[in-house]
Order: sequence, then structure tokens, then C-alpha cells
Amino acid sequence: MPPSASAPLIIIADNDPEIADLLARIVAEVRPDARAIAMDDGRKVLTACKRQTPDLLIADVAIATLDGLSLLRELRGHGPTQRLPCILLDGKASAANVRAAQPLHPAAYLSKPLDRDDLRKRLGKLLATDTPVPPRQQQERLDDFLEQLREAPGKAPILEEIRSATAQCLQAGEYDLHDLEKIYKQNPHITAYLIHAANSAVYYTATPCTTLPQALARLGIKRTLNLILSATLEEHARLADHRLADKARGFTQQAIQVAQTSAWLAKQLKLDAELCYTAGLLHNLGELVLLHYLQKWQDQGGELDEAQRNDIIERRGASFGSALRAHWRLPINLRQLIGAYYSFWNGVVVPEALVLNLAGQLLRLPEGQEPGTLFDVREARMLRLDRKLLAEVPRQSASSAH
Repeated sequence: MPPSASAPLIIIADNDPEIADLLARIVAEVRPDARAIAMDDGRKVLTACKRQTPDLLIADVAIATLDGLSLLRELRGHGPTQRLPCILLDGKASAANVRAAQPLHPAAYLSKPLDRDDLRKRLGKLLATDTPVPPRQQQERLDDFLEQLREAPGKAPILEEIRSATAQCLQAGEYDLHDLEKIYKQNPHITAYLIHAANSAVYYTATPCTTLPQALARLGIKRTLNLILSATLEEHARLADHRLADKARGFTQQAIQVAQTSAWLAKQLKLDAELCYTAGLLHNLGELVLLHYLQKWQDQGGELDEAQRNDIIERRGASFGSALRAHWRLPINLRQLIGAYYSFWNGVVVPEALVLNLAGQLLRLPEGQEPGTLFDVREARMLRLDRKLLAEVPRQSASSAH
């Protein structure tokens, strides 16, 4: 079945949410306009395929309730899905499974761990289109391109310093959780990624993880380094355009400054300083994700000038960040604190939300204006801050340690 003229529909059937997330990202790299749906129940996948035939099915042979081979066998016996292209994935790749799959004519039978380059090539052939993606050189089409990606499980770029520190850590062979915290506590992407992983079904407990130290303790050293190594090797980790890379560095430093200011205020007020630090660090994750997609636009031939970059980031940064935090299922209280940085609402609020909002106001102070001038703003009054404490808020470099 050739891909549909409109955005193709891909169903991903895998029990492991991290693998499903990775597959969705690779699909988005090959076809940014594709709509990928992840499912972890074979019988539900069968029902979904019969209800609406997708353009491609990617299924693990070990999918729950109805294994991948049985699922494909059922689909081959149903008229509309007889020719549905299917990529089967197998963590064991046993000879028996391979033989059983041959009469079902899968488009590919791939073993895990996946060879990502090979998978991209296969997807490129299966999802080929004569229509250039994305459309070139028109602002409204750039907006369309970004809108298609907004709900995708995007990632933020990782700075060269983080990749180097990870490599050094692995080469040293001796490290503990405290060492890892010192390395990664100033990287928004790694922090959000590890909190997301620590709250996944594999590690979930009754208490949600909301900070990097909590995530590190739950994941352990080996799992943490495996996750980070995977993230630093992925294509989204690098920005080839030095202008986008410079912006990424600037946004990361801004995130660190907000995190440090929020934590300092929280500590003075005997609030949850680690939670405030995390929320401050993740406040502009959307802007960092956008930089990755703007790099993708340019890689595919799109043109972008400085004014367009700034306009897109200003208009879309917050919505991209909100979509990503929801997709990663970050705890709701952490998401609410991040939202408080941008705007404040009436009603019952926690003091930490006031801290985040005030930290944002401090960051936006014009050059030369002292923090004490915010003494009369609502958030400072509700926190009962005095002028002396506000005057002591450190106007430190964003690169200094928390």
C-alpha cells in the first residue's frame, strides 16, 4: 500500500514505552508530517487497524495480549489489511520466529537493539512521498510544518559540554550519583528526560519523581548512564547551524539562572528549593525543542533568517514546552510550577509557584534595575519578602554552580 497523499498514519505496537517513544521520533525524522500512535496491547492494535487501516504497522513480536506474529496473521486474513506493510521487531530474533514470519510477508524483520540507520532507510522507502517535506520558503508553510511536529515526542539539543562530560564519566569508570548530579543538574533536557524515565511504568511508585536527585536515586547509575548515552548519540542532540547552537547555549544559561534564583529564594523562605530549581531549569524547554525543529527545517532545504527564528521562538516556545511536558507525563505539580513562571492566576496557590513567577520577573528586569524595586509586586507581598532580602538576590552568572 503506498503512503496516503495526506499525512501517513503509523501504529507502533510495543510494550516498552521508551522503545515506542524512540520509534515515534525516528518516524518523525523520516516523515515529519506522519501521525504516529503508540499502543501496548495487541488486541487493541488489531481493532484499531481494522477500524482504520494505517499506512504502516511497527510491531514487537512480544506485544501483550496478542503477539506480533498472531497479530500480523489476523491482519493478513482481513481484506482491507491484507497488504498492510508491517515491520516486525524481535528482542530474541529466534529462528522459529523468523520462520513463522516468512509466510506473513512482513516488510522487514528487525532484531533489537535496533540499528537506527537501517530502520531510517527502511522507513524512508516505505513512507516515500513525491511531495517535498517540508514545503519551502513560505512562512505559513513553516508554521504548518511546526504544527505537525508540536505533538511529536521531541527532544531538546544537548550541548557539547554535556556530551564531553558524559564521555569522560564513562571513561573514568568510577562515579556515583552525586557525580552525575553535578554533571547534569544544569541541563534542562537531561533533567526532564530522567524525570520522565523515573516516572515511567517500569519504575513508577506511589510517589512521583519531581527532581533530578530523586530521578537518579530511582534509576540508579547504570540505567541513568545508558539513558543519557542514548540521548547524546541521537541526531536531535546536535545543532549544525552555529546560530541555532548559540541560541541553545543562551537559552540553557537562562534556564540555569532562573533555576538558581528560584532555588535561592526558596531556600531563604524554607520552601522546596530542589523542586523550584527543577521547575526553573525546565521553564524554556519548548524553546530548546523548537531549535531542533528549525534545524530540521533547514536540513530539508527550508530557509530561515534571524527575524523569522526569533518570531517563531517567541510565538511557539511556550506551546511546544507545554506539549512536551505533557507528552513526557511530568508530574502535574511540576508542570504547574513551570507554568507559574509565565503567568499567575487567582485562587489557591502554593508558595513555590509565587517563587517561580517572581524569579521570572527578576530575570526580565531591565539592565541596571535592582531586585529591590520588585518589593511592591503582588508575588513579593504574598511571600512577605522584605526589601533587604530582595536586594540580596544574587545577580550571578548563569554558568555558576547551583
